[in-house]
Amino acid sequence: MKNRSYYFLFLLYILMFAFILYINGVFTGGVTSVINLAINISFLVLIGVLLVASAVTFGRLNQAADALDRAAEEMKNQHDAVSKNLWEQYRDRKSLFGNRTLDLQFEKYQRRIREHTSRKGTVLAACPVEDYINEDVIDRIGSAHYNSAVAGTMSGLGILGTFLGLTLGMLSFSGSENNVFTISDNIGPLLEGMKVAFHTSVYGIFFSLVFNFVYRGVMADAYGRLTVFLEAFHEYAEPPVSGTDENMSAMLIYQANMANAMRSIMELLQGREELQIKGLDRIVQQFINQMSETMGTELGRLGRSLNDACEAQSAYARNFQRLEESTKLLLDASRAMNDTMHLTLDRQRELEQKLSDTCDQLGNELYTFHQMRDLYEK
Repeated sequence: MKNRSYYFLFLLYILMFAFILYINGVFTGGVTSVINLAINISFLVLIGVLLVASAVTFGRLNQAADALDRAAEEMKNQHDAVSKNLWEQYRDRKSLFGNRTLDLQFEKYQRRIREHTSRKGTVLAACPVEDYINEDVIDRIGSAHYNSAVAGTMSGLGILGTFLGLTLGMLSFSGSENNVFTISDNIGPLLEGMKVAFHTSVYGIFFSLVFNFVYRGVMADAYGRLTVFLEAFHEYAEPPVSGTDENMSAMLIYQANMANAMRSIMELLQGREELQIKGLDRIVQQFINQMSETMGTELGRLGRSLNDACEAQSAYARNFQRLEESTKLLLDASRAMNDTMHLTLDRQRELEQKLSDTCDQLGNELYTFHQMRDLYEK
């Protein structure tokens, strides 16, 4: 059930607001100082804003506390129905609370448990849910950092109003201290300023005390419902932790089986040492003989194979040497042919040059012959 005690603050606020308006003459039509009325209304409006902001955080805190109550009640009902641990149902469950902050914290807890869970589903290490869902989360949801300062702020506003009212009264005070008439004329403005001072101090300290009382009650109620949920979770849904490591258990079982096997072998060996030794000697001798025969035959085959391989290698070496000699002769012949071809090319060039010169000479002689013939015919 939601804690609605903070609604009482708004009732007191309305009554205080009406009282301040009444003593300032708003309802009777006898407002003596507009400045005083404006200061009081301004301070009351600031206090009202603080109360509204706190009421929003209280509502959010109530929703989270109700979600914790529902989750605890659901766990209890499910456990009464099945009479066994409920972690299998909550291991992968999403949106357990229906509250964003609490659901995010529970998802972190689920991931932490999965990190310490073996492949067979056994939880190997303990992880308290209080590390994720605790009073710090409740403080964050309820904006404790803000609400814890509201009471002090209201007291500060009351003290500020006190000094402001006294300052207004002193500013309106004028005249000589020896003149009684001037002093009596300034008593009225001074008292008006003192009214502001006392009124703001009264309702500032009053709301501070009442708010502090209500705030602590709301937080205590949320902490109590958190404790109820944690107790229900530990009793009904906390994952059971395995006392031993699976690898260690498997090793112990293996060692026990080995010990039993060795014990059986020792029982079989008792009273039969001589027969077993003779049988073992006979087996060893047969093994050695068989190995000798087998290895002798196989080694002979291996020797012949190696001889054949050596002869083949020698023949290959001789053939390779012959091939190398033939290659050298072929290279020498190629070099000689190359030299011969270069020499032939040089002679062809010389012959070509001589033929060219001969042709030039014949051309000159023919030309001279034609010239002489033409002269002769003339």
